[in-house]
Amino acid sequence: MAPRPLPLFLELLREVSKGNPALARRALDGLGRYQRAERRPPQAPRPALAQVGGTMVRDHGGSGSPVLLVPSLINPPRVLDLPGQSLAEALATRHHVMLLDWGPASARAHLDLVGHVEQLLVPLMRQIGEPVALAGYCLGGTMALAAANLIPVTRVATLAAPWVFSAYPEESRASLEQLWTSAAPASTAFGVLPTEVLQAAFWSLDPAAIVAKFARLADEPEQSAALARFVALEDWANDGEALPLPAARELIEQLFLADRSGRGTWRVGGATIRPDPAPALHFTARADRIVPAASAPPGPSHAVSAGHVGMIVGSNAPEQLHRPLLDFLT
Repeated sequence: MAPRPLPLFLELLREVSKGNPALARRALDGLGRYQRAERRPPQAPRPALAQVGGTMVRDHGGSGSPVLLVPSLINPPRVLDLPGQSLAEALATRHHVMLLDWGPASARAHLDLVGHVEQLLVPLMRQIGEPVALAGYCLGGTMALAAANLIPVTRVATLAAPWVFSAYPEESRASLEQLWTSAAPASTAFGVLPTEVLQAAFWSLDPAAIVAKFARLADEPEQSAALARFVALEDWANDGEALPLPAARELIEQLFLADRSGRGTWRVGGATIRPDPAPALHFTARADRIVPAASAPPGPSHAVSAGHVGMIVGSNAPEQLHRPLLDFLT
């Protein structure tokens, strides 16, 4: 496998390593190690407890009060259950844990963000048959708060979830607007925002960090645990679904650019969405470039010394995220 799209990565490498051929060589060496690395067989899908179309709530075991993990629409849900550092497994020590699987984008192509909440997430929660606690990661946290405005929940935890989009750096919002404008014709033709466009948007936030992580990989032995962990995370990041065009349009135009959630004008189910529909705790990552801590929903918060993905699967995640999240949910 390779970073997707590979031509964009090579162009990014050329720009970042300009005048530093040693960095370019190391990054390409790390890229080769990533491509040659052995992959673990994929985990068998967990059984479905509820289903609407291609979207399912999967059973991740445990006993106690129910907790539903809500992943982002952009990447697969398995980052919340990676072997060796599984958030779902940690929560299952005290709770019955369920993980939302959004399913193929083709089955949701007609839905905007509000539609995903109203027509998928809320009906699935009703099928569970009792109020649940919600823990939503990234955009999944934003959508979990929206759902909690429509159906009773016991509490809500957001994990690196954006809400006050005007807190993003102005240059980041301007760059996203320009990217959206240039991608709109192709996206309209295909009915989705291609994964490559989303990847380009993420990479543009910190291109030097993308190159540096592959350069560091050049020093890892071929069979090391660190390489296996890198491969699992990079494959996850490169395995995202395209975003349905209505959802992409609402995310970019209504949230990122108009900041309707942060300004209190975002509506779901005919009502304005409040950021405090239930007892809530908002986990932020101090080194997060994708969702800056300042963009978190208002209310009680807990800061983690990590980046956007590291807060979920990093070596300090059990102490800094799993334990305080368990305490809050319990």
